[in-house]
Amino acid sequence: MIVIRSFSCFAFLTCIAVALSSCQPESEVPRVNAGANDADGMAAASYWVEPESSDFDDQLNEDALMMNTQQLITDSLRSGEGYFSADGTKMVYQSEQPGDNPFYQIYLRDLVSGETSLVSPGSGLTTCAWFHPNSGAVMFSSTHEDPDALSKQAEEIRIRESGVERAYGWDYDRHYEIYSSQGDGSELVNLTNADGYDAEGSYSSDGTKILFASNRTAYSRALSMAEQKLFDDDAAHFMDLYIMDEDGSNVKQLTNSPGYDGGPFFNPDGSKIIWRRFNPDGNSAEIWIMDSDGTHQRQLTADAMVSWAPFFHPSGDYFIYSSNVLGHANFELFIMDVDGNGAAVRVTNTEGTDILPVFSPDGARVAWSSTRTKDGTSQLHISDWDHQKALDLLGMN
Repeated sequence: MIVIRSFSCFAFLTCIAVALSSCQPESEVPRVNAGANDADGMAAASYWVEPESSDFDDQLNEDALMMNTQQLITDSLRSGEGYFSADGTKMVYQSEQPGDNPFYQIYLRDLVSGETSLVSPGSGLTTCAWFHPNSGAVMFSSTHEDPDALSKQAEEIRIRESGVERAYGWDYDRHYEIYSSQGDGSELVNLTNADGYDAEGSYSSDGTKILFASNRTAYSRALSMAEQKLFDDDAAHFMDLYIMDEDGSNVKQLTNSPGYDGGPFFNPDGSKIIWRRFNPDGNSAEIWIMDSDGTHQRQLTADAMVSWAPFFHPSGDYFIYSSNVLGHANFELFIMDVDGNGAAVRVTNTEGTDILPVFSPDGARVAWSSTRTKDGTSQLHISDWDHQKALDLLGMN
């Protein structure tokens, strides 16, 4: 059996089967959809099996749905997880560059001029950036305030240069905090201040709310022996979804499920939240949707594989996501209506790993991370998107 571990929003770029300070008192982080000890539902699969042939095998829709495909980032060792600005003219993304920091940093690309600038401080690890819809500020998660950030960079370089083979795994560093800054990196503000991994943030369409994922509860209370064993094996086991005001205040916990809840996004009108939920063993993930207050949680996919990275189309009619339902090493993009009633439709069929898809605010383009590159590295790609064709394939006309 191949074990597929939980991963962050950008933790799955180069490997498919992976072993993936003052804390805020629990009383100050109220849950809004249940009592403190009530658990939400969970993805049901607890093991991985090679899927049999399916109707998706013969779905060759990429040329009809995606036109003028091009590799957007070409000056990076690796790049991905790009998000559009509200006007669609810029993209904020993660990139690994040569130098003394082997970890991803956050960059901003002007899609008209091609000019690129560094947003994050340059030290530590970073992940999961997002544009504020009104001010143009950038939100991202970083460990640059970790006192050991530089030594961790040096150690990572030493290990890579040694040639030691390692299984790929995402580091849920407890020093990850969410920050906002201007596009040039100035006016940096820490929005979270809790021990534990705080990341995967996204704004509501009006910019007043922030969704994020955190395992802070594992650091804010004493764990039982059984819980500690789970946490030592997988730091993502205690990951749940939270919501806060745009200035970092009024933090509320939205989910309480064993296993990893992460990658949350609002729908266009802010009434719904879509995310991916791993089963407690971390072997499979499904797409879930709920009301923005954490109530009415519903599972949309049921493939017993890894379906993740859902993102709403601006129309609000359907969402796009990535899944390995065609085989553990074959991640493709799919679309599905927001009610989960109709069958999913396969989008990509080009060789390579296709993950982390996002639509432009006008819905006319789609960007995603893909290893369909000459050297096999994961890089950001972008295409024109045929919304009408998507509706036709989903039977929504």
